[in-house]
Amino acid sequence: MRRGNLKIRLLIGAAIVIFAIVKRCNSKETNPYTGRVQTINMTSDQEIAIGLQSAPQMAQQYGGLYPNSEYQAIVDNVGQKLVNSSIAKQTPYKYEFHLLADPNTINAFALPGGQIYITYALFSKLQNRDQLAGVLGHEIGHVLGRHSAERIAESEYWQTLSTGASVGADMGGLVNSYGQQTLLTNGRGDELESDELGVKFMLDAGYNPEEMIGVMKILKAAAGPSRVPEMQSTHPDPENRIEKIKEAIEKYKKASN
Repeated sequence: MRRGNLKIRLLIGAAIVIFAIVKRCNSKETNPYTGRVQTINMTSDQEIAIGLQSAPQMAQQYGGLYPNSEYQAIVDNVGQKLVNSSIAKQTPYKYEFHLLADPNTINAFALPGGQIYITYALFSKLQNRDQLAGVLGHEIGHVLGRHSAERIAESEYWQTLSTGASVGADMGGLVNSYGQQTLLTNGRGDELESDELGVKFMLDAGYNPEEMIGVMKILKAAAGPSRVPEMQSTHPDPENRIEKIKEAIEKYKKASN
């Protein structure tokens, strides 16, 4: 009886694993703006809807919007200049830029579909508009690169795969652990891709991309000695990012000459 139950479990587990793999293969598509093949299981309209739905809650978590219209206008101006000068304008996304009131949390992030945020804590540390362009250009890169949509699809894949492995052979924990490491590695790749795209957006809009290196130094100083080691983080070490940014600057400057 036990052998029969084991056989049924193995068959069910195998079916779940096969379903996950087939679904993932059928969800592959090429990003027309980056040329990279990604796992995506939602449309751009769905990304926009998710971003708009999540926006009020995200703003609330950071104390709402900063109540200074002059500073907000600066963020809007730089953000829209980056969009209108680059391939971002060709995308279906609705880019909107928000300055958050949080005076302590140094952060910037993008929701799917084009909602982009920077906290006052980070904004206040930036020394010029070029550095602001570096921050916002990076976040535009996340939207255009469809990184949130890709992470959602990949997370669903690993979750389903882990379920199948758990049902079939009690190996769900091992598969889940491997999946988490894979997602962390992919997350670091997203950051580097967004840095490179940010450099290109800055050059296209007439901003000095060297100032993005200054942003990395601000982030490194803010993290201090207690920052999470690179292998345990979705973000690469700032020093590694600086080297990649320098390579991107050289690459795109050569291409424009």
